[in-house]
Amino acid sequence: MEMTEMTGVSLKRGALVVEDNDSGVPAEETKKQKLSECSLTKGQVGLQNDFLSISEDVPGPPDTVSTGKGGKNSEAQLEDEEEEEEDGLSEECEEEESESFADMMKHGLTEADVGITKFVSSHQGFSGILKERYSDFVVHEIGKDGRISHLNDLSIPVDEEDPSEDIFTVLTAEEKQRLEELQLFKNKETSVAIEVIEDTKEKRTVIHQAIKSLFPGLETKTEDREGKKYIVAYHAAGKKALANPRKHSWPKSRGSYCHFVLYKENKDTMDAINVLSRYLRVKPNIFSYMGTKDKRAITVQEIAVLKITAQRLAHLNKCLMNFKLGNFSYQKNPLKLGELQGNHFTVVLRNITGTDDQVQQAMNSLREIGFINYYGMQRFGTTAVPTYQVGRAILQNSWTEVMDLILKPRSGAEKGYLVKCREEWAKTKDPAAALRKLPVKRCVEGQLLRGLSKYGMKNIVSAFGIIPRNNRLMYIHSYQSYVWNNMVSKRIEDYGLKPVPGDLVLKGATASYIEEDDVNNYSIHDVVMPLPGFDVIYPKHKIQEAYREMLTADNLDIDNMRHKIRDYSLSGAYRKIIIRPQNVSWEVVAYDDPKIPLFNTDVDNLEGKPPPVFASEGKYRALKMDFSLPPSTYATMAIREVLKMDTSIKNQTQLNTTWLR
Repeated sequence: MEMTEMTGVSLKRGALVVEDNDSGVPAEETKKQKLSECSLTKGQVGLQNDFLSISEDVPGPPDTVSTGKGGKNSEAQLEDEEEEEEDGLSEECEEEESESFADMMKHGLTEADVGITKFVSSHQGFSGILKERYSDFVVHEIGKDGRISHLNDLSIPVDEEDPSEDIFTVLTAEEKQRLEELQLFKNKETSVAIEVIEDTKEKRTVIHQAIKSLFPGLETKTEDREGKKYIVAYHAAGKKALANPRKHSWPKSRGSYCHFVLYKENKDTMDAINVLSRYLRVKPNIFSYMGTKDKRAITVQEIAVLKITAQRLAHLNKCLMNFKLGNFSYQKNPLKLGELQGNHFTVVLRNITGTDDQVQQAMNSLREIGFINYYGMQRFGTTAVPTYQVGRAILQNSWTEVMDLILKPRSGAEKGYLVKCREEWAKTKDPAAALRKLPVKRCVEGQLLRGLSKYGMKNIVSAFGIIPRNNRLMYIHSYQSYVWNNMVSKRIEDYGLKPVPGDLVLKGATASYIEEDDVNNYSIHDVVMPLPGFDVIYPKHKIQEAYREMLTADNLDIDNMRHKIRDYSLSGAYRKIIIRPQNVSWEVVAYDDPKIPLFNTDVDNLEGKPPPVFASEGKYRALKMDFSLPPSTYATMAIREVLKMDTSIKNQTQLNTTWLR
């Protein structure tokens, strides 16, 4: 095996295009029809129009082997907003205006900025376009039983307990609006009365069922008023009822959780769950899943939800675009983060320049050797202020710097109202004034400004604490990933692709050193390296000193990674340095139209679409590749190894911006 270093990228070789605006959203008429079918309330209108944002999601904490134990500005309004937003942040501070994406990204990161500098294979690189269409990148979850998740059944389990389909149409849009406001405590009403037109017992039953099913937490009763029948909806158990669906309405013989397969396009997992929860009028925390999935892709994964029927979930297929739910079943238990075995990827690299021999060499190397298990670019953000810098400031206990890094103006990174918010902050240091520049307050900047308004500028720690915990920890994990990438590059530079004495390997969940006399019992695929923390050991060779030097340069003590605030104490973890993908296969296909899909998705197969037929020759060539990876590994790093190219958005947009014009 030969190790090579990336020293630059030839301008002649084109670029990996990671982002574009080709969302595949259906025509306006289709959109109107779907909105009509669902009779959305005012609070839900706009949920359909959120598939065009140019951004990458940032994965959560590392799924590695851990060694640890693991309007108004009133305070009342702030508390209400905190309660509404406690389940996660929104992307809604991302603006799409006039400045080009290429101009935005010229101040962004390259791979070298985050320690990604080495390759393991010796083949000659070639160019190709990654994610020219998000449908060129498909992810299927691999469950704990090893089965790959597919959406292939839209049928609803037969259940005599389910109400009739009439529950979805019996209430008017106005009635739904009033009921939603009652359910969410948005006005002072204590009940909502709905007159029963064409009064029959059957009609009253359907209205009762509709209110109880569609608006969890509400109870109903029938009343006579001046000779007319009314169904009166009221709160049964206060605000907790919204988060805890009605227990007595669920058959005892049925599992409490409805499991289903979610197919989604161009949406990350948390955003998708937020959309589903808003349509179902429930809190997002009644959903569970095994792992988060990319935004700019088509992804298929299993989701579980507490005491929501398959019937209600299936009805969303009529309402939502770029989502499809199916393969319903009732189970006793929810899903747990990390239970998955990994993900299976189907990726198309369009307009490749490599010869058939180059492709063969690259893919054989990927199958036999693998790739360096770097944390990918999306872990570090896409702006001029990388997330690892914020994480480093948190670990240093430099809270003024944390605040400034998140809120200060940044070169070319953003547009629109977020820029105005930052400018106002730089000019006045007034959190309330800066907050007024944000029409939507649910991004990190909005959350932090609300915290500063509430707790004051002298209590930045509490203000920062308003941001949901996972989002806060993302910054620290980004710093760990930054250190790990740099150290792995140095380990490979100094020792190559063979195990050496002093390297670390895992025995169960415990790390131990490779000794001189058993070095031949291991391969490079066994070697792990630590993410820094208080409960890990470091390699027993010169890379240990490299860790110490890097953290010392960042004013951190490698021997004391505990933080004054417990949440920010790092126990550390171990991660394999080389990953060999499983189930690797590939083919090179010819095509003429850059907009045609080059393989069928699960939805295509459900709709009976024939698979694409390829000519022996065409204007362009594409590499279609399939492979499986364990959790917390980055497919973009596998693709980087195949193409021998920098996968950063900055590099891609500098090399090839014709797609943006």
